[in-house]
Amino acid sequence: MSRSPLHPSPLLSVSSQDAPARLPTQLPPLQNPSSHPWASWCGPTTWGLSCLLALQHFLVLASLLCASHLLLLHNLPPGGLSYSPAQLLASSFFSCGVSTVLQTWMGSRLPLVQAPSLEFLIPALVLTNQKLPLTTKTPGNGEYRVKAASLSLRLCSLTSCHGLELWNTSLREVSGAVVVSGLLQGTIGLLGVPGRVFPYCGPLVLAPSLVVAGLSAHKEVAQFCSAHWGLALLLILLMVVCSQHLGSCQVPLCSWRPASASSTHIYLPVFRLLSVLTPVACVWIISALLGLSVNPLHLSDSTEAPWFWLPHPGEWDWPLLTPKALAAGISMALAASTSSLGCYALCGQLLHLSPPPPHACSRGLSLEGLGSVLAGLLGSPLGTASSFPNVGTMSLFQTGSRRVAHLVGLFCMGLGFSPRLAQLFTNIPLPVLGGVLGVTQAVVLSAGFSSFHLADIDSGRNVFIVGFSIFMALLLPRWLREAPVLLNTGWSPLDMSLRSLLAEPIFLAGLLGFLLENTISGTRVERGLGQGLPTCFTAQETQKSRENSAQEYGLPSAINNLCSCIPQPLHCLCPMPEDTEDEEGRPSKTGETANLLPDSEELCPIANREGFRSQ
Repeated sequence: MSRSPLHPSPLLSVSSQDAPARLPTQLPPLQNPSSHPWASWCGPTTWGLSCLLALQHFLVLASLLCASHLLLLHNLPPGGLSYSPAQLLASSFFSCGVSTVLQTWMGSRLPLVQAPSLEFLIPALVLTNQKLPLTTKTPGNGEYRVKAASLSLRLCSLTSCHGLELWNTSLREVSGAVVVSGLLQGTIGLLGVPGRVFPYCGPLVLAPSLVVAGLSAHKEVAQFCSAHWGLALLLILLMVVCSQHLGSCQVPLCSWRPASASSTHIYLPVFRLLSVLTPVACVWIISALLGLSVNPLHLSDSTEAPWFWLPHPGEWDWPLLTPKALAAGISMALAASTSSLGCYALCGQLLHLSPPPPHACSRGLSLEGLGSVLAGLLGSPLGTASSFPNVGTMSLFQTGSRRVAHLVGLFCMGLGFSPRLAQLFTNIPLPVLGGVLGVTQAVVLSAGFSSFHLADIDSGRNVFIVGFSIFMALLLPRWLREAPVLLNTGWSPLDMSLRSLLAEPIFLAGLLGFLLENTISGTRVERGLGQGLPTCFTAQETQKSRENSAQEYGLPSAINNLCSCIPQPLHCLCPMPEDTEDEEGRPSKTGETANLLPDSEELCPIANREGFRSQ
């Protein structure tokens, strides 16, 4: 095992070709990864590495799914569901898998994993909490009051506090809200609204949204970690050590002796690439050996789940559409769209691509809406959106690939057909859920801070926009929890919509940042517009990066050929001619994240960074 120099490694994209492209240690021009001699010799290793990376992304997705369902079903009495919670989890896995495959194939084309997010969970909690209000005694006075829209719901200790029929009706109403959200989000994408709005979202809109996205789940993470702080801290420590302290350690992968060359060794940063799987496996085994009961009991059901189950709409009952569900669905759509646009920008930034073009944003939101409609029809209480924790995981690995995202989608679809296998993931210890989500959310938070350098942060205008957006996005949800009676207009759907939107931190940060950024005067340099590429790029490298971005965001050629057949109003989903042709006027081939990143010396010659290397 060798150790590379202590320099940060650039985020490297694993090709979906035969092998990952290695970063040369000198300054030759970037080559096609399939042209490297070791690509054909170690081809199977690439699939093995992709499967390992996909398994770790899947563990993060499973943690997010279990945490979301646990928070939603937190106050569900035993026997409150007319079906096994494993079937509910399996339907969510299936919808997430379908949405992930569609997103990476013909959506934004970024290697993004689709999963439920707080943007769906908060309106769902507000909806169920209004339907089934929890009463608590207020200290100091003998009166009871309703605690509305709180993510930290208290368990209902009485098994008869809510009837079976009432709970199932409430979950049907939430599924109806998810369907409404998907339809609205898909309509927004088909109309090209994201493409028109995204160019006005500079660093001062993105950065506060990412900071708030990283901070918004800290209470829930602490709640899961408090089940056993020792295991949670051990997991966090192992993830930090593997991804950061040992991240530059290179381990020989395979060796061979060609007829005309000396022995050659392939070195990989194994600790960094396994910085989720290794800690999770260690803590899970320790928890089992010590016999610690830290499993989410509300998802572990004694009912035998079927081995094989075909997800189909109307399995338990059709979604229920009510005025409250319509209001909650509108809130879900607006908040999820804001979150997903921020996720697109963050993923492109980590992959050193230019900001996503309008057609990619519109297609991405359209297919996310389709995934949410599918989830709601299958009875899932949560829709699908681009997952911030999985983007944080990609940053930990410093590796991104469409192949990995496709494998995650296939894993999820496979589990969707087997509720018995999906039930195994309900045994993930609560400290593991908290630790994994805590580290990945911290990476998203740090990515938000790193976006500030693109703008003039010394400007008084920018300081005000950033501070005001972040503070008010965290203040308003807290104010709503402390004084819910202030939002009482007398019309319950309007109350539902306002309470849901004002409880969405990411939506508030994005909305406030967008309004202030585009209403307060400032120069383009001051606002950080057009500063997406490092200043050490030459004109030729900048043009090359733009061409590469156009290739990566473009549609597959088979689908791109159909763009001429679609109606004129939907042309916003197709790349423009200038995006799909190079300087010589020839159509560019759509890439498969083979060369998403330039080589480290091309990024900044003084950085002297290393990624995968061959010695």
